[in-house]
Amino acid sequence: MLAIIKFLRPAQWTKNLFVFLPAFFNGQILDVPALLSCAAVFVAFSLVASSVYCFNDIYDLEADKLHPVKRDRPLASGAVSVKAAWVVAAVCFLLSMPVFVFFDGETRKALAALVLSYYVMNIAYSAWLKQYAIIDVVIVSVGFVLRVWAGGVAVGIQPSEWIVIMTFLLALFLAFAKRRDDVILYENTGVSHRKNTARYNTEFMNQIITVIAAIVMVAYIMYTLSPDVIERLGSRYVYFTSVFVLMGITRYLQVTIVDSKSGSPEKILLHDRFIQYCIAGWIGTFFVIVYL
Repeated sequence: MLAIIKFLRPAQWTKNLFVFLPAFFNGQILDVPALLSCAAVFVAFSLVASSVYCFNDIYDLEADKLHPVKRDRPLASGAVSVKAAWVVAAVCFLLSMPVFVFFDGETRKALAALVLSYYVMNIAYSAWLKQYAIIDVVIVSVGFVLRVWAGGVAVGIQPSEWIVIMTFLLALFLAFAKRRDDVILYENTGVSHRKNTARYNTEFMNQIITVIAAIVMVAYIMYTLSPDVIERLGSRYVYFTSVFVLMGITRYLQVTIVDSKSGSPEKILLHDRFIQYCIAGWIGTFFVIVYL
């Protein structure tokens, strides 16, 4: 049972917290119905994501056996059989569907379309598209945008262009940072676990990650100073939260470039105290400014 749970990669469910962003930025995070709607979408995305992870591990089984870290995954290590993996993948996908009974009419259809689009896109990514440099990280980033969009649909609002842009840029930053870890491994061992790794190198990764990090910071500052945002949130002090965003991004750059430990964003989120404090400070400051 522990192997099956590990096989589902529950630590990566943290990525699905992005579904709460529209409600949070729109001042609805304390509204119980809105919170429950976002929670339902979170569950749906988590189950579908686990189904995708199962498929990905099945598809990459032989390559994972040669990887110094991925060879310890339940399927690659033999703790979970291929047959069991297919069953788990199917069960996770089927269990995600009943979640939509909590929604009515057009909302149900829109959410089902978004989740299914995410599923199909990521199956295609696992089987084929992840082999193409740049396209691979763009697809990962689009997946985060779909989460945010679904969160907006769940609470009856259309995510602002600011949230969509910043989500895409932040996801792009994290995805390139993760790919950098694969490049370092390739340059140190000469073994490529992705066909597209040869299309990247450390110099390119350092430059693109730094450029995107700068754009994320500027975009967030512009968001906090936008007249529309100030009017909608009822406060001109949202820019105070920029301090934590800049500190968090800078710390992640340090972990990526100095420590070369960006291979698992979810592990960084769950274990790096500095980044946790930045996130807590950002949430706390934003909450005080907007909600109190």
